[in-house]
Amino acid sequence: MRPRFSFRREAAIGLGAYGVFLLVRRAVFHDHGRARAHANAERIVELERRLGLHLGPPFQKVLVPRRRLALCLNWAYVTLNVVLTVGSLAHLFRRKHPDYHRLRRAAALSMLGAQPVFLLVPTAPPRMLDGFVDTIAEHGGPDLDSGLVVKLYNPLAAMPSIHVAFAIVTGAGLAAAADGGVARTLAVAYPPAVAATVIATGNHYTLDCLAGAVLAAAALESARRMDW
Repeated sequence: MRPRFSFRREAAIGLGAYGVFLLVRRAVFHDHGRARAHANAERIVELERRLGLHLGPPFQKVLVPRRRLALCLNWAYVTLNVVLTVGSLAHLFRRKHPDYHRLRRAAALSMLGAQPVFLLVPTAPPRMLDGFVDTIAEHGGPDLDSGLVVKLYNPLAAMPSIHVAFAIVTGAGLAAAADGGVARTLAVAYPPAVAATVIATGNHYTLDCLAGAVLAAAALESARRMDW
């Protein structure tokens, strides 16, 4: 059966997944949830130290003195990942690309698969802890903790990294649409670049990125076996 390219259907799937995300945010974003998230964050830091994976402070030591680079990465963290994820899927949809539905399923499964963890194990990002730098507060960028922005995302959803999960799915989409070797190289380089960005800006831990990669791999494999 030939898959349908229905804009209404795709919009409903996307908005439905995002709606679940906002419901989980509402369930955890309160004083008790913030306290739990802070405690869980401290546990991740301790585990990273034991495993030798505590890369946040060294990354930030390199980034923080470079104001222009830090400002660019701050904006990239907030905008680029979402724009490229949605944009690459929109491009494949417009072309009626045969890989579109698989990659859309993978993106939706990545989002939905993270929600039980966000609900049961809310985790504050590194920038909220002592020993880390909030690069947005230090060098400027979109305020993540007030106004409209804070209502559109879950500040206590560091683990796993949806940014990295989406980057891997997006990289797969960019590779599928690539016409040459340079484009494919960029598609492969994109997920590590996102991981480095979210760690350096104090928004995710190394373990978050690894968990996000595992989530994306599971989502891509599950999406290959599904048909919706």
